[in-house]
Amino acid sequence: MSTEAIDPTVPPSGTGCVECLEGGGWWVHLRRCAACGHVGCCDSSPAQHATEHSTSAGHPVVQSFEPGEDWFWDYEKATGVLGPQLAAPTSRPEDQPVPGPAGSVPPNWRSQLH
Repeated sequence: MSTEAIDPTVPPSGTGCVECLEGGGWWVHLRRCAACGHVGCCDSSPAQHATEHSTSAGHPVVQSFEPGEDWFWDYEKATGVLGPQLAAPTSRPEDQPVPGPAGSVPPNWRSQLH
């Protein structure tokens, strides 16, 4: 893994998936880019924005942005990797619903999972 893959000083872009919030979408779980802080939705989510960001930006490593989780994933190697403590906050707010965001999740959300 290159040293550009993780920048522990960059804060997250927000508390939810950037693209879903802008476009009225919804997510299951959140992933944070370890290089630039972009928060995107996981691969179980309909739009899979974290993977899309990794591919388009060339940032292979993400960290879970879920409370109590601190694992990293390298999309290029398709494996878990070790990483440093990232800048706070290290997860979405614990009171934020899953899936989320509140008011955007359709009643049939389970049938839309990947």
